[in-house]
Amino acid sequence: MRNIVILLLAALAASLLSSCGRGSDGATVSKSTARGTLIQNPPLRVASVNVTDLTAELNATASGQQLVALAGAPTCGIDYHYIQYQTVGGNATTPEQTTATGVMMVPTGTAPQCSGPRPIVLYAHGTTTVKSYNLAAVADPTNDAYSESALIGAMFAAQGYIVVAPNYAGYDSSTLSYHPYLNADQQSKDMIDALTAARSALGHIIASGTTDNGKLFITGYSQGGHVAMATHKAMQALGLPVTASAPMSGPYAMGAFGDALFYGNVDLGSTVFAPLLSTSYQKAYGNIYSATTDLYTSTYASGIETLLPSTTPMNSLFTQNLLPQTALFSSTAPTTGGAVQALDALFPTITPPTTPAAEAALFALGFSANNYLINNSYRLAYVVDAATNPDGAVPTATNGLPAASPTNTLRQAFKTNDLRNWVPTSPVLLCGGHSDPTVYYNVNTQVMQAFWTPQLASPALLTVVDVDPGTSPPVGALQTGFVAAETGVLTAAGGGANGQSAVVQAYHGTLVPPFCTAAARGFFSQF
Repeated sequence: MRNIVILLLAALAASLLSSCGRGSDGATVSKSTARGTLIQNPPLRVASVNVTDLTAELNATASGQQLVALAGAPTCGIDYHYIQYQTVGGNATTPEQTTATGVMMVPTGTAPQCSGPRPIVLYAHGTTTVKSYNLAAVADPTNDAYSESALIGAMFAAQGYIVVAPNYAGYDSSTLSYHPYLNADQQSKDMIDALTAARSALGHIIASGTTDNGKLFITGYSQGGHVAMATHKAMQALGLPVTASAPMSGPYAMGAFGDALFYGNVDLGSTVFAPLLSTSYQKAYGNIYSATTDLYTSTYASGIETLLPSTTPMNSLFTQNLLPQTALFSSTAPTTGGAVQALDALFPTITPPTTPAAEAALFALGFSANNYLINNSYRLAYVVDAATNPDGAVPTATNGLPAASPTNTLRQAFKTNDLRNWVPTSPVLLCGGHSDPTVYYNVNTQVMQAFWTPQLASPALLTVVDVDPGTSPPVGALQTGFVAAETGVLTAAGGGANGQSAVVQAYHGTLVPPFCTAAARGFFSQF
């Protein structure tokens, strides 16, 4: 699947580089700092590709043909606009005034679905450590957003949807000094502000006849899955219409997921997510720690608040030992010193956990004797609170609800941003892969499914798709395609243990996204 995306990128680059930078003449620059203000209107058209060129490039190779089989043949060309808008930061008491940027993709062409009133897809991107992440940089193959931008362009804009996709506050040229990572309140406001700004541009851009038909679809992957769901929740609360949403592989049940991690079920990528989260929640609530050494070991505590997002590549952060690559916790079990005998007996069995056997090797990567991220004392305090004030889904399923009265401030922040506190009134698709080693399917997608199902006005409001059939025969084109892509990764790595390791590495970021994105578009096409 990575080859498919790379092929699309090459096709786009060949067409885009010859038509960049038009459309800024006569723009008005707003000095207003009100939320949702589009700073430059019309926004700069940074690139344009017509449907003939895109189709020819894709059909020129076998990989391109595979992408067409997944996304469908392009129906429209695409104009890409760089949007800059006013939004707010993550401080819960006094949100900071700040700016953010993003991309608006507008379909073009002669087919009926490429102009006139069109539906909007509001898209939330996944976790990135790269400060310069810019989904509008579609003619720059060195930008880390290049692949994700190409995928959503092919899936949505080339099929007649207007796409609005923010880079988020704290990225690209945003004036915010940090990123409000998985801050449900701020990130939903950021999304709504990007949407407001983009809508104000329609009618003023080169494709002036393309307008909003009133249908709004919200989707996003990984971090963006949480953001998409939080945005649907926020818009519903504000009385703003949402036609349907499709959060994908997101950490929705933050309290349950956080408890699972501290109980030793360490996910792949946790050493990157932890500083993004702790900084975000410290900026929001001011009480996660008094000093970074309260949470982090002395090896990593210094400078960690300003580490991410970064201009330094992630691999360099690891090689420079600014972050450990996989070890979140010490392999020496914490102890209460006899104060809580049940926990003193439990900790050796979860440092690391050895069950379920299929995940034992993954969990073991999260522990080290010497080079780990989070203090043992902090893990101990967290788990003591989790045992005293348990989540209803982890470690034992009871009522499925977030912890009623957590006292640990990080657990309080997780509860604040946990999305087990609303029920959708318009249709939702949840998509993921059940073997995801990064955002656990059972602790997020299935927990949300169990929470929502008895409360929905109609069962038809919720659809759940697992693109990974596992050991069962694949059902439908998505699962068949996923199995083929997974087999390709396994084979390319030589099979055996190396192949299985390659599949684990590729699962969340490479294998699942294209198929869930295809599922989202299929879902949206019903409305």
